[in-house]
Amino acid sequence: MPLRDFEVASPSRCDHPAGLSPTNPVRPQTFALPRTHWHPSWQAAALHQRQPLQALAFWLQLEGSLTRALTLRCRQRFHVDVVRETFTRPSLEESRRLGLPERQLAWVREVRLCGDGQPWVLARTVMPAATLRGSGRRLRHLGRRPLGSYLFATRQWQRSGFETGLCHSDGRNQPRVARRSCFHGPQGAILVSEYFLPGLPRSAE
Repeated sequence: MPLRDFEVASPSRCDHPAGLSPTNPVRPQTFALPRTHWHPSWQAAALHQRQPLQALAFWLQLEGSLTRALTLRCRQRFHVDVVRETFTRPSLEESRRLGLPERQLAWVREVRLCGDGQPWVLARTVMPAATLRGSGRRLRHLGRRPLGSYLFATRQWQRSGFETGLCHSDGRNQPRVARRSCFHGPQGAILVSEYFLPGLPRSAE
């Protein structure tokens, strides 16, 4: 059975957790993630909507660094466009996925992954406050550095299996398919969701 739908809430003004102060002001949200039905595997999602999954099968099942794979597909350059980084409340579904209390704040990072000047992926990362302590403090200061280049550079982080998301998109330029997984590190877990845009190259060729 698919997991519960959720919609990512617009950013709200919230106090940051004790001992942790935001380094960036809250920015207006400049992209909206569609309501998404999450399935426990690619195969389970394909039972409901096979065509878009087949077209993006390579990206949905990629085990290594998505950032590195996107970079290799660029003819000119790859870059990260940071849209928002702030303490805010995750969606209820995200909180449940990470085992967080409903009203607990987390550091949320939203970026566009762009190839050759075009947005290819929308990425949203939810990082509980406990994960940001110790060596995890670096996660709040990535700037334009891709998250993947940090996570895959150390053996401290282990990735869970992928869930596949089918998006309820109402626009031609919105993502129809997504994936997400948890990375588990010394202080806890973070949830990484990646939404594939129509301009993304369709294969590894």
